[in-house]
Amino acid sequence: MDGLGSFGYTLLTMLRDVLPIAVILFGFQLLVLRRPIKYPARVATGMIFVLLGLTLFLEGLEIALFPVGRLMAQQLTAPEFIYDSEAGALGPVQWLDYLWVYVFAAAIGFATTVAEPALLAVAIKANQVSGGTITVRALRFAVAIGVAVGVALGVFRIVTGTALHWYIIGGYIVVIIQTAFAPKPIIPLAYDSGGVTTSTVTVPLVAALGLGLAETIPGRSPVLDGFGLIAFASLFPIIAVLAYAQLVEWKAQRLKRRNQQE
Repeated sequence: MDGLGSFGYTLLTMLRDVLPIAVILFGFQLLVLRRPIKYPARVATGMIFVLLGLTLFLEGLEIALFPVGRLMAQQLTAPEFIYDSEAGALGPVQWLDYLWVYVFAAAIGFATTVAEPALLAVAIKANQVSGGTITVRALRFAVAIGVAVGVALGVFRIVTGTALHWYIIGGYIVVIIQTAFAPKPIIPLAYDSGGVTTSTVTVPLVAALGLGLAETIPGRSPVLDGFGLIAFASLFPIIAVLAYAQLVEWKAQRLKRRNQQE
């Protein structure tokens, strides 16, 4: 009964969140554009599928993936995993002792981003608009690598306790420099890539990892350190996509010069 009650509450919450979007879309269609809705039965069925799908997805995250992410963070930072009793007597734990935490963070960041539905939709549209120049797989992998590096660096920041704002400032300085040299058509897509990564799959697991680390490492704040990890997942995909675009442009120019010489 508790499971059914939780499912019903999540369903009502999703209905509350989706209803304003539906009102705006249908309101503009009927009142502003003054056009009938084509295939209303299909649209209604699709809305029901969306509500049920999102509800089941969020319930799955809450029941399984979210606790697993927090549990993994706790286990990877447990003293008995990092060192044995003899090594523990040698001194305090150093940042290098958390190597498996960084590996796990990078793997979680990469895997969740590749599975992100919003990123897949953006990658397909980018491939269509670019005429195949931007491939779906390459864009998804570029964004996923950016998230993996960002989350791993964010975990390093939590472990070391260094200031969050210096990482963010430094990252955006790199973005500004890359923007000046990156191909102009790719810049909007790169900036949007930071938004699509903070969606339904990535955020719960990354947040669970950050909160778990902040709770198990002494002196860390769950609010600042735990949720601050999401900022890295938003910033580094921009850097990765801009770098991918610059690499593609460099290869294209190199091939063009080679053809001209021949």
